[in-house]
Amino acid sequence: MTDHGAHAFDFIHGSWRVHNTKLRDNTDPRCEEWVEFDASSEVFPVLRGVGHVDRMDVPDPPDGDPFEGFTLRLFDPVAATWSIWWSSSRRPGHLDPPMVGSFVGDQGVFLADDVVGGHAVTVRFEWLAGASPRWQQSFSYDGGQSWKVNWVMDFSRRPGVAGGR
Repeated sequence: MTDHGAHAFDFIHGSWRVHNTKLRDNTDPRCEEWVEFDASSEVFPVLRGVGHVDRMDVPDPPDGDPFEGFTLRLFDPVAATWSIWWSSSRRPGHLDPPMVGSFVGDQGVFLADDVVGGHAVTVRFEWLAGASPRWQQSFSYDGGQSWKVNWVMDFSRRPGVAGGR
């Protein structure tokens, strides 16, 4: 197992304030109205470090009811890739298809095909690691020829909570 690949997400362990900027309706490719809101996130390693769990609480989103999100990230040492699954209380019982990818340096890119709002899309997650991580989600409606950013999260450590690499 490569040390870098298995530990590429170690930067996200800990407690975070998450500032969200997203399209009000990211299921609608025509939506251009952006909303902002804050959330909190707790991330901890599982499976002896080859995975981790991320629990996000969103108490006051401007685009609907409060919700809780859950992310499971697992490292595959044979393929040297990470798989990322997302679920939330907004869609009880549903687990999104896994996003699969890896990091090159501090930049991680993860892709999956899905159907969102009745539209076939390729979904891209981009992670920028560091002291103030950033996550960005984009959809492509044309097989990856063009991308539309629809959600950005900026992370800052909650005061008094240590963590990271």
